[in-house]
Amino acid sequence: MPSPPKAAPRCPYTNRSAAVPIVAGTFSPLRVSLGLDSHNYSPTVLLLISRAAACLPSAEAAAFALELADVKISSRHVQRIAHEIGDELIRQRDGKVGQRRRRELPVRVAVAAEAVAVEVDGGRVRTRAADRGPGVHEQQNKEDKIACLVTLESKQHQADPQPEPPGSFLEPRRVQRLVQQMQGQSGDKPQEEEEQGDTSTGRGRPGEDEPERTTPRRLVRTCVASMADCHAFAPMVAAEAQERGFYQAKKRAFLGDGAAYNWGIQRGYFPDFEPIADFLHVLCYVYLAAWAVGADESERWQVYVRWLRACWQGRVSAVIEELAGWGERLGEPPKEADDKDPRRLVAEALSYLRNNEGRMDYPRYRQAGLPITSSLVESLVGQFNARLKSKQKYWNRPAGAEAILQLRAAVLSEDDRLQRHFAQRPGNPYRRRQVT
Repeated sequence: MPSPPKAAPRCPYTNRSAAVPIVAGTFSPLRVSLGLDSHNYSPTVLLLISRAAACLPSAEAAAFALELADVKISSRHVQRIAHEIGDELIRQRDGKVGQRRRRELPVRVAVAAEAVAVEVDGGRVRTRAADRGPGVHEQQNKEDKIACLVTLESKQHQADPQPEPPGSFLEPRRVQRLVQQMQGQSGDKPQEEEEQGDTSTGRGRPGEDEPERTTPRRLVRTCVASMADCHAFAPMVAAEAQERGFYQAKKRAFLGDGAAYNWGIQRGYFPDFEPIADFLHVLCYVYLAAWAVGADESERWQVYVRWLRACWQGRVSAVIEELAGWGERLGEPPKEADDKDPRRLVAEALSYLRNNEGRMDYPRYRQAGLPITSSLVESLVGQFNARLKSKQKYWNRPAGAEAILQLRAAVLSEDDRLQRHFAQRPGNPYRRRQVT
């Protein structure tokens, strides 16, 4: 009686039958046709693993989701692949920075956009000292810098299209919630507050949600992210802007909060872009200062509305004058003043408005069809935080999160760059294959 045919071997990673076994270190026509590298995964499966590692909150969650897609893989293997692909993206990014420095970086778009904006912000990532054994050693919060580069559908207006503040900025509960969100962004923001909408385009978050659109509409977004300092981060953003033809656009804006390094980037790499201080931060400072000087809830709200309207209409100097008067009456805040000390709240608002007065001509920006809030990048920071932050998550210093930041940036960019990377990615050039 003839023996039954032997079952085809099963792939150790997918547990599927394979008519032709794939053996590490051997030449195989199937390996060549599928574009397999040292991981024995096709580019399509590697892309799937990379996307899972970038989108889900941990390598363990990614491994579980991949198993549901019939891809058997351990969380450690997911982590190794994610860091390998992330490192490739880092080298690609840094190569473009070098090309730009040598004036060799080409523009990859055929036609420059009519209007563009660069928005810069940062989040907080928990880090620990590396090579110190199990556990968390020397815990520190480090800043991850995020840049959002968007093309815009923008319309020029004959006059300020919205001379009065939007209704949502005049609703007490919504304003209070918005201020709480903005305060949370400066420290350890709660997880449930990380995903936010977009006030600059009228989508979702408390902001400019009037029936008739008066703000530019977002078209295509790409992003840059890094744990590097501002001196290294700035040329990364400039290289991305150059590749996308931002320097050739007719309307160019650069938005940020009051951080000094943001405006250092603008002056050094985007000097021809209109510098615009994020109006939502202005709202936050004005609201807190009004709370500090008002005698009761009604008076505080009236002061807030008056100051907000003045800033919205470009009369910032009037608010600065009033705040300076209150500062003289209340006196200088002591060093030990807490976050709710009226002296401190007034002094911080006064300092912010004085430092950014030249970047607060909001009627002119609206008339030119430019955004006046950096809510796009603030929302983006929340999306990065969703991957990099949790109570139990710490990253090794100095740049343990850098590879994951690159994967996350590639997934959040709306130009299919991760797919293009795998389409152009060669096999492992260091692995020698033997023909048998």
